[in-house]
Amino acid sequence: MSGEAREWVWEHSSSRGAARLVMLSIADRVADEQCVSWASLSSLAKRTRASVSTVREAIDRLVDAGELEQLDDLVGPQRSKVYRLPLAAVAVAQALRGQQQGDEGDSDTASDEPAAPLKLRLSALRRFGIRPREVPESPAQVRKPAVPETGRSRRKPAPRRTGNRHSDVPETGTQNRSEPDLNRRYSSGGAAVLSAAEWQVDPATHAWTRQQGHLDRLGKQGLEAADAKWRAHRADFKPRPADAWAADWRSWVTREHAPGRPNLYAVPGKGPAAPGGMTRAEAHTAALLAALDEPTGTE
Repeated sequence: MSGEAREWVWEHSSSRGAARLVMLSIADRVADEQCVSWASLSSLAKRTRASVSTVREAIDRLVDAGELEQLDDLVGPQRSKVYRLPLAAVAVAQALRGQQQGDEGDSDTASDEPAAPLKLRLSALRRFGIRPREVPESPAQVRKPAVPETGRSRRKPAPRRTGNRHSDVPETGTQNRSEPDLNRRYSSGGAAVLSAAEWQVDPATHAWTRQQGHLDRLGKQGLEAADAKWRAHRADFKPRPADAWAADWRSWVTREHAPGRPNLYAVPGKGPAAPGGMTRAEAHTAALLAALDEPTGTE
């Protein structure tokens, strides 16, 4: 019956361009007088030498025009889509009815009214690999059983307990409200681990810059420039505790040049001592660097 379906497309279809080629390709696979065909988008694109998106748009236009139906409840060979040419099916049914009436010698009483397409006969379509689409099972039926069918369970089930010993513990989240949710931001010792960009100069470090004379030596803008330079050089460093960043920042500021006076350094110990000052190791390092005429260049 593919010949009759193609003939109808050539003579009566209003499709044009790529849609006409797609219609002819689908009609070429018509199985019987029901004008049911099957094809995949990739095969239609290959036969018509068009893209898949063009084929999809052509099918949408043919469906809107009423010349093509997409039977979503059926599936063809290799799980391809199933289509029907309803107008061609009416023409084929009318031609068959006229032929039967002519064979019976009752051509004078033949009706000119178009014949309605008959209901699909799935039993006839099964011969061509067209079958109803399988309905997926419900999630409850697909779920795997908790106990294997054969053999013993690998894990011994825990004894069932009654009640909840900790009724005030939430089901999700941390059990201790004082415990942080992001454990990765804390080291094994419990100190906060930050990146150089996250660390901020604390009040004790601010007081240290004034007491050690670095604020007077560098000035506010020079101190801000030193801070920006330090953060740029420490951007790729691994996160550290806040105390480690503070010590590193103080050591950097100690070696920083003053604007217009590149070889002057603040020497620790000349200012009044303060609880927030440098450690003994930092003080010795700053004193050694202050004795040099040029910076080390290691930073």
